[in-house]
Amino acid sequence: MTKMNMLQAVNNALITAMEQDKSAMVFGEDVGHFGGVFRATSNLQEKFGKARCFNTPLTEQGIIGFANGLASQGSTAIAEIQFADYIFPAFDQIVNETAKFRYRSGGQFTCGSLTIRTPYGGGIAGGLYHSQSPEAFFAHIPGMKIVVPRNPYQAKGLLLASIRDDNPVLFMEPKRLYRASVGEVPEEDYELTLGKADVIKEGSDITLLAWGAQVEILEKAADMADADGISCEIIDLRSILPWDVETVCESVAKTGRLLINHEAPQTGGFASEIAATVQDKCFLNLESPIARVCGLDTPYPLAHEKEYMPDHLKTYEAIKRSVNY
Repeated sequence: MTKMNMLQAVNNALITAMEQDKSAMVFGEDVGHFGGVFRATSNLQEKFGKARCFNTPLTEQGIIGFANGLASQGSTAIAEIQFADYIFPAFDQIVNETAKFRYRSGGQFTCGSLTIRTPYGGGIAGGLYHSQSPEAFFAHIPGMKIVVPRNPYQAKGLLLASIRDDNPVLFMEPKRLYRASVGEVPEEDYELTLGKADVIKEGSDITLLAWGAQVEILEKAADMADADGISCEIIDLRSILPWDVETVCESVAKTGRLLINHEAPQTGGFASEIAATVQDKCFLNLESPIARVCGLDTPYPLAHEKEYMPDHLKTYEAIKRSVNY
C-alpha cells in the first residue's frame, strides 16, 4: 500500500493499464509533456512515448470522434476532456456514436474499449465554465456506463475496471478532491466492480445517498445528526449508469427514509430518477417524502459558490425535516 492523492491514483491506474495493454493510448488537450491541466497524465509521454500519449487539437468533438474510430478498430482509447463543462461540443459524438455504435452495427463494431476521463464539479472557485456536474445528461443514454470515484482507492480500482470494461465508460473525477483526498492505495493491479454501490456506514433512521465529492458532505451531516440521536446509513453510489437499485432499495426498506445529495442542479438531476425508482419499489416502506439536496437551478455562480453548493448544513437540515416529518 502507498499513500496517494486522487491525481496520483489516476496516474498510477493509467500507467498500470498502459503497461498491461500495449494498445492503450492516452490523448487529449495538453496531456503530453505538460501532463494535463491538473497533471493527471504526468510522465506518461516520457514513459510510453509520443505514439501512446499525445496532445490533440483543442476540439472536443474531434477528440471523441478520433477516440470512437480508434476504439472501433480494436485499440484501447483513453480520452481526456479537460473539464466536464467542455464535453458538450462532443455530446453528439458520445450519445449518437459512442453509445450506439455496437447496437447500430448489430454487434459488428463497438466503441466498448473507449474510456472518457473528465474532471467535474465545483468547490475550487472555477466559476461558470469550470464547475458543472453534467452526469445526468449522459445517464439518459443507453449503451454506456458512468462512473464517479470518491477517493484515491476507488479512483484507481474503478478506472482500471472502466478501461477494461466491454462498454464505453464516462469516468468523472471530482476535481476538488484531486489533491484534497489522500489515502492508502495498493501498488498492484486491482479492479472494483462497476455498478455496485458502497455502503459506507450502516444506520437505522435514514438513508443518505451521494457520489463523488458529495459523499464527504453526507459524512459531515451524518456526524451532526448522530449528535441528535439520528442514525444515518450512508451509501456511495459510485456508478450512475448502471446504478445499484438493489442496495439502495434494501437500505430504504430498512430505514424508511431517503435523502439524495448531488452537486448538479435539482431539476432533471439524477436524484429525480433515483427518487422515482425508490418510491415505485419502496412506497409502503417510506415514512417521509424522499428528500433532494442539490445545486440551485441557476448557472454556476462564482461570487455565490458557497450559497450554490449543497453543503453539510443544508443536508443536516434536510435530515431533520425528514426524520421529524
